[in-house]
Amino acid sequence: MFNGSDTWTLLHAQVHQSLRQRKLLTKKQRLLVAVSGGQDSLCLIKLLLDLRSRWKWQIAIAHCDHRWSSDVGIADHVEKLAHQWDVPFYVKTAEQLKETEAAAREWRYQMLIEIAGEKGFDVIVTGHTKSDRAETFLYNLFRGAGADGLSALTWKRSLTKEIQLVRPLLDVSRSQTGEFCQQFQLPIWEDAANQNLKYARNRIRNDLLPYLQTQFNPQVETTLAQTAELLRADVAYLEASASELLEQAMTPDAESLNRLCLRHAPLSLQRRAIRQFLQKHLKRAPTFEQVEAMTSLINAPNRTRTPPFPGGKVAEVQGDWIKL
Repeated sequence: MFNGSDTWTLLHAQVHQSLRQRKLLTKKQRLLVAVSGGQDSLCLIKLLLDLRSRWKWQIAIAHCDHRWSSDVGIADHVEKLAHQWDVPFYVKTAEQLKETEAAAREWRYQMLIEIAGEKGFDVIVTGHTKSDRAETFLYNLFRGAGADGLSALTWKRSLTKEIQLVRPLLDVSRSQTGEFCQQFQLPIWEDAANQNLKYARNRIRNDLLPYLQTQFNPQVETTLAQTAELLRADVAYLEASASELLEQAMTPDAESLNRLCLRHAPLSLQRRAIRQFLQKHLKRAPTFEQVEAMTSLINAPNRTRTPPFPGGKVAEVQGDWIKL
């Protein structure tokens, strides 16, 4: 059992270096650590507790209880660990949560944000690993996502204006977190839901990735994670460039776009600027088809229109302008 010792491993050094080089966290921050009871989150909380004296953090544990049949006992298990480690513990329990990956993920983030807001934390830390990044890459690839979706699991992002999400283990594999937990005899809770193959991510984790490792590339997790990292940098650059293009092309009332301004930009920036424009007007994120329909207006004849967007709005060519 973890006893707060100052044992220093290669993984301690790796995570400590990632935090410094990537500027993920700063000294004296209040960290709300999401702990599910699985190996990744237990590895994360031990690493952060061991590094705490160097960074002067204040650390608390948050747990989200879905109240599914497979979750019975997990919340009590995590709470006992928090008490043993003398760490504040906060839990949110679902009332009626649909048993789907998407619903559970969305609810968990909502609850973590709620706890952070209530208790005054500005950083939520999760134990997502390189393995999770590879799984997310494949999951989004099969759903038809573009570069944004393929690089969706990032080191750091804003959840609200006040709260940041940080993932310090994105260059650490699940096999590493498992070995770490064994080394320090951390009491992993084996979640039965992780073996349920009705969930697509579990099929990717338990069936597809092992097949790719044995039949194509033993280092496929690393390869996919590196690809996601490269795409993330490309996406950040393109999004910033598209924002500049949109600012140049859009009227002050944000209702029209200058076609001549857009026409000289590369297609990738045209699409992103159009998507950013539609995000200002539509309640839901625009689809690929909606972005393509409006992008086609850049070179279309006068009075050409898009099909109606949700809510009934249409985009129409009016001379040198595209107007909603």
